[in-house]
Amino acid sequence: MRLISGPQGGRVVLDGTPVLLLCSNNYLGLADHPAVTEAAAEAALRWGVGAGASRLVSGTMTVHRRLEERLAAFKGTESAVLFGSGYLANVGVLQALASVGAGRTTIYSDALNHASIIDGCRLARAETVVYEHNDVEHLAWTMARRDPDPSAPKIVVTDSVFSMDGDVAPLVELLELCRRTGARLVVDEAHATGCTGPGGRGAVAEAGLEGEVDVVVGTLGKALGSYGAFAAASHEVVELLTNAARPLIFSTAPPPPAIAAALAALELLEAEPERVTALQAGADALRDELHREGFDVAGSTTQIVPLIVGDAALAMRICELAIEDGVFAQAIRPPTVPDGTSRLRLAVMASHTKDELREAARVLGRAALQAGFRPGSGGPVAAATPSSRGRVRAA
Repeated sequence: MRLISGPQGGRVVLDGTPVLLLCSNNYLGLADHPAVTEAAAEAALRWGVGAGASRLVSGTMTVHRRLEERLAAFKGTESAVLFGSGYLANVGVLQALASVGAGRTTIYSDALNHASIIDGCRLARAETVVYEHNDVEHLAWTMARRDPDPSAPKIVVTDSVFSMDGDVAPLVELLELCRRTGARLVVDEAHATGCTGPGGRGAVAEAGLEGEVDVVVGTLGKALGSYGAFAAASHEVVELLTNAARPLIFSTAPPPPAIAAALAALELLEAEPERVTALQAGADALRDELHREGFDVAGSTTQIVPLIVGDAALAMRICELAIEDGVFAQAIRPPTVPDGTSRLRLAVMASHTKDELREAARVLGRAALQAGFRPGSGGPVAAATPSSRGRVRAA
């Protein structure tokens, strides 16, 4: 575990070294915003630092209900309910939905879904079928082959923005398929809320599907800079989650300071949508410069930009060299990503300047060549030697 000194920001001190932070999910730079930190401090004085009990006992406080109402309005749904974390939310939603209806539920899950969704499928004790990444045709073929009965309980679950690749799910096509087959659609907007769509309302809103997806899961710990999560849905579904989602029923309610901080961050997002514009513009600038450095960034359309290296040790070497040159972009290895796809996962923040991002791309290009990896080649530099790597870096 690497040690960050001070608050999360565009620049931090990492193990004693000042670096540009390019792997934080604090996408809008709100984790240390004065309005957000002041809201947390005031909440601690007003409501205390802990909720004291689970939501169904005595842990539901006015601040929880206030944020749930604001999140439902923000996501265009009838209702919303808070969870302790995004992991708990995905596990709870899938477990609760799978418990409804006669017969065993089948869950269809995208091949690159987050680990919390994968574990949610396992813990739901449902029949789980994995379909190829973002391949609606394969999903439709699989559903028709395995479960052609529209009355059989089915769930399709997907990330909207995929956390390791930065691409977006085909939500319109998925919803159309779910309507034809009678499946419920669950969309995890963890990396989309505050980052994509009109006013940062997410990829579901960007697709024009507000209020139509069965359950939208979101987090408070990324663009909103705090901690916790939520599920937004109809009154009926939220009532089901409240009474059937085990991670909600058997966990202490989220602490009031974290909830008040998220509420303040949401208010900032709604009042200052230009933060979302700045985030998207920064991501475009980073992709442009990485492309000039020879990296293949064609798959990403969001603030998440993967630099796929392949070999885990090589990815770590590039990461270390970049840190030495003032840029922290964490290497991601199996089991987080499939074998042979180790990468540096870059995450832009709205507080990064375009000049910082362009310089970061140049640092990463130099680090890759010094480590023996030629960007765009898909593999290591064949004839790299210590002396030749030095000359390449200087060039």
